[in-house]
Amino acid sequence: MEQLDALRKVCLALPEVTERLSHGSPAWFVRGKKTLAMFADDHHGDGRLAFWCPAPPGAQEELVRTEPGRFFRPAYVGHRGWLGVRLDVDVDWAEVDRIVREAYRQVAPKTLAARVD
Repeated sequence: MEQLDALRKVCLALPEVTERLSHGSPAWFVRGKKTLAMFADDHHGDGRLAFWCPAPPGAQEELVRTEPGRFFRPAYVGHRGWLGVRLDVDVDWAEVDRIVREAYRQVAPKTLAARVD
C-alpha cells in the first residue's frame, strides 16, 4: 500500500525510530518505547485510511476545526491531544513530514529531538 510505504519512509528517517505492530497495525516508536505514530486502516469500521500521532498543545483543535476533511480527533488518544491525519484524501507529503517531525519533538528525548530541528 503506497500510503503506508510513504508514511513508513517518513517515520523511519528520524533518529532511533523503529517499527512494530501495535494493536494489530503498524506503529513507530522512538527508542522502542514512546509512540511516534500509528497507522490506521478502517479502524473499527470508521472508513478512514489515516495515521495518529501526538501533536503540540492546541494543534489538534485548530487543525480539526479548520480542515475537518483532512484532520480528526482519533479514538482512544484524541483526548490527550493526538491528531488524526487522513491518508485517503489528496495527501501533501511535505506537510505529513512536518507533522511527523513535530510529533517526534513531542515524544523524543531532548538530545534526539534537537537532531531534527
